[in-house]
Amino acid sequence: MSGSGVVEDPSDDLKVTPPKTWATGLPAVTHALEYSLSQTSPRRTALTLLNINQPKGIDCPGCAWPEPAPGKRHMNEYCENGAKHINDEATSRRVTRDFFREHSIAELDGMSDYWLNQQGRLTEPMVKRPGATHYEPIGWDEAFGLLAAELKRLDSPDEALFYVSGRLNNEAAFLLQLFARAFGTNNLPDCSNMCHESSGSGLGETLGIGKGSVSLDDIHDSDLIFVVGQNPGTNHPRMLSALEETKRNGGQVVAVNTLPEAGLMRFKHPQKARGILGRGTPIADQFLHIRAGGDLALFQALNRLLLEAEDTAPGTVLDHDFIRTHSTGFEEFTEHARKVSWDDILAATGLDRGEIQALFERVLASKKIIVCWAMGVTQHKHGVPTIREIVNFLMARGNIGRPGAGVCPVRGHSNVQGDRTMGVWERMPQAFLDSLGREFGFTPPAHHGLDAVDSIRAMHEGRAKVFLGVAGNFVRATPDSEVTEEAMRRCRLTAHVSTKLNRSHTVCGDTALILPTLGRSDRDVQATGEQFVTVEDSMSEVHASRGKLPPASPHLLSEVAIVGRLARATLGDEPAVPWEEFEADYGTVRDRIARVVPGFEDFNARVAAPGGFKLPNPVNSGVFPTPSGKAVFTCNAFTMPDVPKGHLLLQTLRSHDQWNTVWYAANDRYRGIHNARRVVMVNPDDLAELGLADRDLVDLVGVWHDGRERRAEGFRVVSYPASRGSAAAYYPETNVLVPLDSVADISNCPTSKGVLVRLEPSRATA
Repeated sequence: MSGSGVVEDPSDDLKVTPPKTWATGLPAVTHALEYSLSQTSPRRTALTLLNINQPKGIDCPGCAWPEPAPGKRHMNEYCENGAKHINDEATSRRVTRDFFREHSIAELDGMSDYWLNQQGRLTEPMVKRPGATHYEPIGWDEAFGLLAAELKRLDSPDEALFYVSGRLNNEAAFLLQLFARAFGTNNLPDCSNMCHESSGSGLGETLGIGKGSVSLDDIHDSDLIFVVGQNPGTNHPRMLSALEETKRNGGQVVAVNTLPEAGLMRFKHPQKARGILGRGTPIADQFLHIRAGGDLALFQALNRLLLEAEDTAPGTVLDHDFIRTHSTGFEEFTEHARKVSWDDILAATGLDRGEIQALFERVLASKKIIVCWAMGVTQHKHGVPTIREIVNFLMARGNIGRPGAGVCPVRGHSNVQGDRTMGVWERMPQAFLDSLGREFGFTPPAHHGLDAVDSIRAMHEGRAKVFLGVAGNFVRATPDSEVTEEAMRRCRLTAHVSTKLNRSHTVCGDTALILPTLGRSDRDVQATGEQFVTVEDSMSEVHASRGKLPPASPHLLSEVAIVGRLARATLGDEPAVPWEEFEADYGTVRDRIARVVPGFEDFNARVAAPGGFKLPNPVNSGVFPTPSGKAVFTCNAFTMPDVPKGHLLLQTLRSHDQWNTVWYAANDRYRGIHNARRVVMVNPDDLAELGLADRDLVDLVGVWHDGRERRAEGFRVVSYPASRGSAAAYYPETNVLVPLDSVADISNCPTSKGVLVRLEPSRATA
């Protein structure tokens, strides 16, 4: 098959059915196979699915939820969306030079994200030259020379941006950050800037390490798990099997969300008879239908109740040994926590006192508590204070650093955590930079670089002129779509290392390069033989990934090779980095990682073991690498989103048939939305108050103080059990509404779960 343009968008014919009250089961298997077989042959589908997430197989390029230990994994250790994603990459469709000859860039820019993705795998390097209307073929050496020449003629290395998506493997990520710093810049924006940066900020300040502290065994053995602001049924479905194990071991689960999510109601395990034939397993023992942005107030309420319970029964509620031995700031925290008012708590959460008290009784009855969260927490202006308050809650009863307890930020992209560990961060600690410099004989720049939001601003203002994106779809993943597109088009050169066609290839600078690369599913053979790469999951497990399919084209290079060859073309022999050796044998890259990155000692030997190895987490040894050497209780000012009358607080989210910016069908079957994506889900009481009716056609108009109108046109209103005062709609269609300057305090993470909007009759009806 080739990308001939015969693929058409699904029809836009909205149908709404009641939201599901359970997730997965046989329909998940059916949908996964249907999509997989629409992309490639039964043989290739079987090869990918039998190898995905296996010890000697392919790490799923989707979410970062960990696998059970070798020997405990199912032969089908994947979820519906993982199966779709791996076979979307393994597609037999191809985008050739003939395709680019037939389609101008302007024509491609008018096509949907679905259509672009469905054309298939990219097969050879392409260039758009200044003033050209089409991409044309270019040889690899010329492409590297062109990009290197643009980099070398910049007035400052800080005019270049090196963006990384979580799809990138550890070896290539390490080399990319090495190249960027040897070139002279720390401008290494990444996808974590836009999703979990608030987690890193909040955990780093309080615990001294920006990662989670729990393992799968902890999840299984916990007494009580909070699932806050996340939808496992769509974004990381294998988490549901872990929560099912929690329930079977006697633990409880509490769901805190603005929307009821099917997977947290009942889970039908598709790999077990009870999941196919039976009723499945109820997951959430309590559902708190919280208002958007109300999580901070909820945990402040729990902390106040803990202090009051300790007053009533001294020495029986709080963990005074942990507080005394391992923490600082407790006295100031207690004084602050007692001042939060119940009127404020109830207004911010939308809950009643009885619901919170019932939750608190579960807390008191539990010795081991884990709080899991995702972007429903991080992508708010007060995301960092919310995470700090969660840490306060856990520390008060010693639920940090012991089995069955701890913090669990759930990453939604395969190696986003690993990329950060490898040094892809604009603010890496000086100790890392010093170690990198000693290993390779140069002095890395010490000043901080630009994150994703500041990179867009720099391009828009002409301060950044060359953009290199490695994996991902920067244009569609970022906020303020019109501003982002203007920014990209002001660059002298944009280049993207990609497996498939996406919007970032159609919104480009004066010169643009498409550099096609191997996918996770492709075999990677270099001069010394077949290679493997490594990744790190959400729970700090590092393991290998080995492709199994023939490469999509003989003209593809691996990401390791692309970074190394570009570095040689740009830097020459200064510093003396053996880029060619790294390309020939990825084990030599891992040897250098072992000498630079803490926790990776004997990397090659340890990752050769089935299942790889777990990185040490000092928190679990009672060590907190904060300035004081102790975990930090914090005082977090009460705040809640201000939503004026006649407005709603919009959260952007994925549909079920979607992975990041790529959607596979115009359906969200768990929420009962079919054949349409331009829908906005609103509570029926809010609709009545706004004078709207179910299925009305509206425009979503962003409200921000910069005077720039942000409008997403032509959305159908769907009456839906969203929490009062909130609305929900799919991204990337609604990214246009997220102002570039609307970011979380401290982390600079876009506030994609807290966008103030009003609904107007659509211009489409005028």
